[in-house]
Amino acid sequence: MGRQEHDIPQAIRALSPMTDPDYIDLFTLTTQDASHRSPEQWARAAFDDVAGLRGQLTWRVLLGLRLKGRGSSADHVAGWQIIDRGDRTIVLKAHSWMLTGGLAVRVDDGQVSLATFVRYDRPIATRVWSLLSAVHRRAVPGLLRDAYRIQRRPTPRR
Repeated sequence: MGRQEHDIPQAIRALSPMTDPDYIDLFTLTTQDASHRSPEQWARAAFDDVAGLRGQLTWRVLLGLRLKGRGSSADHVAGWQIIDRGDRTIVLKAHSWMLTGGLAVRVDDGQVSLATFVRYDRPIATRVWSLLSAVHRRAVPGLLRDAYRIQRRPTPRR
């Protein structure tokens, strides 16, 4: 599978945690209250809460990513290393024996975007990601919608 890049803005491409990725995609959820949450809150809702165990299975077993621990910490989101964070973005990175993956969440007024970056470090990664990327592209819009729903839930009073 060759490059998967269609109309990816330069501002998003610049977030790539690796030079010259082989695959880039971008999904955006439009919502007036996107900026009520930080990029890190969006990432934690999406990857910890929504992707959860299914995400861990995909990342650790199918892609072989070497994630840290079983959850999040100050330096990790769902085991992915935080390599950059700012007011509008958070960038995560993980390596496996065959590929390097990156995730970037960007929050702007009225929208939140999730970009995926993959670099094939071994030839087999092309075949593996070509199969998994189809599932990924179907799942990400729902991941963003569900992360939005989770964050809109009222917090129980104590």
